[in-house]
Amino acid sequence: MKKVLVVEDSRTDAAIIEDLLKREGIDVQIAANAEEGFNKAILLEPDMIIVDLILPGMNGFELCRRLRNEDRLRKAIILVWSSKDNMEDINEAFRCGADDYVIKPPLPEFLARKIKIYLGIK
Repeated sequence: MKKVLVVEDSRTDAAIIEDLLKREGIDVQIAANAEEGFNKAILLEPDMIIVDLILPGMNGFELCRRLRNEDRLRKAIILVWSSKDNMEDINEAFRCGADDYVIKPPLPEFLARKIKIYLGIK
């Protein structure tokens, strides 16, 4: 079973992703901030990590950098999803190690399809 870690401080947004992915048979874990997300990522070694940029404490950019510096997490796909829709933030996310960027709120079907493609799920 594929594992996805969602690092999102909005309970509403986290619940939307969790419900969407669980319907696809994906194991989903939630972290409410970057520090918790980093620790869970080390423990779980998920196939994908979905990161919001605006988080309490450490922001999503720094979390992406830290995740990419961990040998055990180098193969994990990092999908940034954020309400920040300017090119400066999008480019910075890629410089920090993100594999893809989705602007909130995405259409649920679009997000599910993109995640399934990355995870190799038909």
